[in-house]
Amino acid sequence: MIERIRAFFRDQVLGAGPAAAPADALRRATAALLVEVMVIDHVVDDAEARRIRELLARRFHLTDAQAAELLELARLEAAEATSLYQFTALVNDHFPPPDKYELVCSLWEVAYADDCLDKHEEALIRHVAELIHLPHGGFVQARNEARDRRRAKPAPNGHREL
Repeated sequence: MIERIRAFFRDQVLGAGPAAAPADALRRATAALLVEVMVIDHVVDDAEARRIRELLARRFHLTDAQAAELLELARLEAAEATSLYQFTALVNDHFPPPDKYELVCSLWEVAYADDCLDKHEEALIRHVAELIHLPHGGFVQARNEARDRRRAKPAPNGHREL
């Protein structure tokens, strides 16, 4: 199954070219970090998975189907990973500071997606921010920005969330 997902990703998302390999790795690393936030509390919520697909589609200009495939690939890669280093090293090598900030904002958006911020989610995001050398002020600003976005969004039942 993992080979089928990799083939789809290579053919449909990236095209078949050697120059696409770094972009492929960055997309997978970003998606895997988002998945790590989703699974760290041992409760995988549909709202979190949906938010990850939305974030991936927006960030990498993917269709819904491509974002869903990338999410599935990231779930497999995150499950096989032994540390965050393989993902954060790519981010450090290839993301400029504004992209690192945006990544941390996205991590917070996943954490807030189920309306239940778990202490493990917060600790993981803090750890990722440190590993990618985002200053503490950026970490706090990203958290506040994601929280404020979530509060401004009406819930499906018409109430304000958080």
